[in-house]
Amino acid sequence: MAVQPVVLHHSPAPGPEGAWRLADVQALLDLPFNELMHRAQTVHREHFPDADIELATLLSVKTGGCPENCGYCPQAAQYDTGVTAQKLMEVDEVVQAAQAAKDAGATRFCMGAAWRAPKDRDVIKVAKLVEAVKGLGLQTCATLGMLEPHHAEQLKDAGLDYYNHNLDTSSAYYGQVVDTRTYQDRLDTLASVRKAGISVCCGGIVGMGESPVDRAGLIAQLANLNPHPESVPINSLVRVPGTPLADAPPIDPLDFVRVIAVSRITMPKARVRLSAGRQQLGEAVQALCFLAGANSIFYGDKLLITGNPDADADLSLLKKLGLKARAVSTTQADMAFPS
Repeated sequence: MAVQPVVLHHSPAPGPEGAWRLADVQALLDLPFNELMHRAQTVHREHFPDADIELATLLSVKTGGCPENCGYCPQAAQYDTGVTAQKLMEVDEVVQAAQAAKDAGATRFCMGAAWRAPKDRDVIKVAKLVEAVKGLGLQTCATLGMLEPHHAEQLKDAGLDYYNHNLDTSSAYYGQVVDTRTYQDRLDTLASVRKAGISVCCGGIVGMGESPVDRAGLIAQLANLNPHPESVPINSLVRVPGTPLADAPPIDPLDFVRVIAVSRITMPKARVRLSAGRQQLGEAVQALCFLAGANSIFYGDKLLITGNPDADADLSLLKKLGLKARAVSTTQADMAFPS
């Protein structure tokens, strides 16, 4: 059965993995800042007493040329952003990058490909990448666009631990961001991934001109997935020249922290990841995000093709805050992410 978008009349009482009404999520976002932070930190300490930070590295294994029209994406073929379409990387190139990520402390390696949806031949090739990276002892994650059920099964058989497919925003605002695929298409992909037994990595982007109620709608949709995603990447829009959202007004940094905090409260078991846009947040806002319950970051100098704080800067910040990086084996990691 297909997952359905959250609608405004959704009414069951909220719970850790129950249903959250849009109004309940909005009420959390509207709490006085100190009260919200206290609630988020209380939930965080209960579910993650070690207070460690997961380090994940993201590699673009197939860049550019995407036929979608996502308004934030520099890899869309129809936008002039200076990105040149490239073929899928070879296994040895990906293994080299994955080994370097592992040597730098990453425990999860994510592979992104700019496709609308992979073809059968594409999935066969990506499965080989997954097997090779898995052989290094890293958790594996892929984001390849929309996924058919049999493709999800193939990737599961290859050893894929996580599949990333973000909802981006609320169902109400989604059409303002992209119209080459529907919100239901995204939910159907998530359902296929979950049915195949792959853990779900799913979040969104804030700062795309959406209203506060759209942020609440995104969080409610994520929290009402049953179970909620094991990983929830929260992105602050990186405004790339040449994309339709290049001139979108930046989100207030404290509003971004609020999104992190409410994600933590509504999805208590998830690794809430500080993702794109960390460079523009600065250390103080990142520190507030960790206090609000973020416990995962993308680690390395690039996210697909946009900039990211370098590894030394990240380690320095974690040291200043007295936070430790998560260091576990793949087997242990699977046990540490309850679903």
